[in-house]
Amino acid sequence: MAIAIYNTMSRQKEEFIPLEEGKVKMYVCGPTVYNYIHIGNARPPIVFDTVRRYLEFRGYDVQYISNFTDVDDKLIRAAKELGEDVPSIAERFIDAYFEDVSALGCKRADVHPRVTESMDLIIQFIEALIEKGFAYESNGDVYFHTRRFDEYGKLSQQSIDELRVGARIAVGEKKQDALDFALWKTAKEGEISWESPWGKGRPGWHIECSAMARKYLGDTIDIHAGGQDLSFPHHENEIAQSEALTGKTFARYWMHNGYININNEKMSKSLGNFVLVHDIIKKHDPQVLRFFMLSVHYRHPINYSDELLENTRSGLERITTSYQNLAHRKEASAELTDNNSEWLKKIEDLHGEFIKEMDDDFNTANGISVLFELSRQANYYLLEKNTSVEVIEAFMKEFEILFDVLGLSLGGEELLDDEIDALIEKRNQARKERNFQLSDQIRDQLKEMNIILEDTAQGTRWKRG
Repeated sequence: MAIAIYNTMSRQKEEFIPLEEGKVKMYVCGPTVYNYIHIGNARPPIVFDTVRRYLEFRGYDVQYISNFTDVDDKLIRAAKELGEDVPSIAERFIDAYFEDVSALGCKRADVHPRVTESMDLIIQFIEALIEKGFAYESNGDVYFHTRRFDEYGKLSQQSIDELRVGARIAVGEKKQDALDFALWKTAKEGEISWESPWGKGRPGWHIECSAMARKYLGDTIDIHAGGQDLSFPHHENEIAQSEALTGKTFARYWMHNGYININNEKMSKSLGNFVLVHDIIKKHDPQVLRFFMLSVHYRHPINYSDELLENTRSGLERITTSYQNLAHRKEASAELTDNNSEWLKKIEDLHGEFIKEMDDDFNTANGISVLFELSRQANYYLLEKNTSVEVIEAFMKEFEILFDVLGLSLGGEELLDDEIDALIEKRNQARKERNFQLSDQIRDQLKEMNIILEDTAQGTRWKRG
């Protein structure tokens, strides 16, 4: 079976054929590190970490690069507001980013290049574009000659004339055409800057990814990925400057994840529904947030609410409980039973079904449906009078394989006393509010974790079973 990827460039699914057999070069646009990441920022790391994991599961050697934008207008504004320097702010929020995405089960990239560590490379890239006639200097700024790249607009499927409508030259800009974009910006008084052939300044946003992708992955990469909002103009501009320089295809497959809404509204600071991952994972298990993100196909929009996240938690717990029940039953099972082959075949078929769904443009939503079916079949099996260690181990191994591909943890860690007390308090509050469904749910959750409750006149007591 072959993997099919929906390529934004062609607007259709294409068979995935990497440049080099068995190897994948993958670049994912990373965050601008001026604050904690919001929930929309978290979707690309989760989605494309899962794509990477699946490609590795299918036998590919994946070279995965994801950058940090550690200098730009937002960082400079934050530095002024906080009375700090740009490098200090960037370092703090790079650490925070790693903390948040690690909690979400994302592996680190092979390299996380930073703009500030790539300045010579970026300057050389711009110089080469000027030499080729695709860029020009204007009073210390450098701009890309957009009209000189004949295929500009091919990713967004817009013509130059369509893009020209509405384009404006802002006050203070020194470009020749409204469609031209900045490769290098002259530093303002007191701003962080670097020496260049055009005077002190810093790079424009788009040039950094082209320069860093080329350094680590070469002139042509297999997969370039990021959020849907990056498709235009960021990725369009990357294509233009990269292909103008090399004369080669920049990326063969373009992948973009969909937007996130908050309670059915577009997330924005002005609406007051701006949700930071740092805050969410203080209240919710980060694994539940990852499971939630993967429960919808990556290209589709996803709606976030606390209620939806709670429903997701219940679904994930049903699956992990099946795994834990298998582990508990394993010790009391025989080596063989009469129906081993029948159940092993069911597990094998589900494994094949998971691959089929994930091969179809990394359809994690359908892949998770296979996980639920695996859980259902495991529960059916545990109703058998006689169970086999071989079948139980096969079920457990399949859970472990699929969870690893999805970057999820099967849990099983023992609850701490404080965590148990907190759950009991939550259950007591639910009972006071006559929310017996939640109360019973918490009791069942604790029971599954081998915690036995006893309700007395003096309050609820507990012990480990």
